[in-house]
Amino acid sequence: MARIAAEKGYDLIVAADRPLDEAVLDFQSLGASVQSVQVELASREGVDKFLELAAGRTVDVVIANAGHGLGGAFLEQDFDDVQHVINTNITGTIYLLQIVARKLQAQGKGRILVTGSIAGFQPGAFQAVYNGTKAFVDSFVAALRNEMKDDKGVSITCLMPGATDTDFFVRADMLDTNVGSEKDALMDPAEVARIGFDAMMEGEADVIAGWKNKAMVAMSKVLPSQVVAEQHRKMAQPGTAKD
Repeated sequence: MARIAAEKGYDLIVAADRPLDEAVLDFQSLGASVQSVQVELASREGVDKFLELAAGRTVDVVIANAGHGLGGAFLEQDFDDVQHVINTNITGTIYLLQIVARKLQAQGKGRILVTGSIAGFQPGAFQAVYNGTKAFVDSFVAALRNEMKDDKGVSITCLMPGATDTDFFVRADMLDTNVGSEKDALMDPAEVARIGFDAMMEGEADVIAGWKNKAMVAMSKVLPSQVVAEQHRKMAQPGTAKD
């Protein structure tokens, strides 16, 4: 998403919980002026450090994409890991959004893109905490958009991807699962990013990336919750990797 913004002529302020040196060089090669910071985005202190870089500047686009997955059975998970998922996906995200949305509101213009997930429509057996946090994000963004509907120059969009070919499954310890091992079934992250960025620029409320994911969401809305949970179990239970 940041690369698309650089291609379109935006200067960038980027943050992650790991080094960004290689990404920064890529963005700079596209002509963007880039500031970066490595911070813990699960904490308010980390978000504050990131936001310091934007102090006194006009902000045109905000992309809240930081997220953390966690596979495995909830009763076997370390609660510190559980808390980190919640703090990254929910606490850090909405803290950032409150501050930047106020800034855009005061400016009278700006666009926000938040990465939710189709997981928010699915009771996520063996991914229960992650899916629960994404249900929150999907709902929260829809509600905030409605609250801000009178701010005509400002829009907020929720991107809802499905399984995408990133480091997500490595970091979530899900390589031994069906969904984490089927590389051919994962969407191209560049395609997902383009779908989300275009929807944001069009001011759309939300967008589901990919027709297969749209079909999964449609089914999730009509099937009983325990049927959906059982389907999710077949994808996410440890030991279900096909290779």
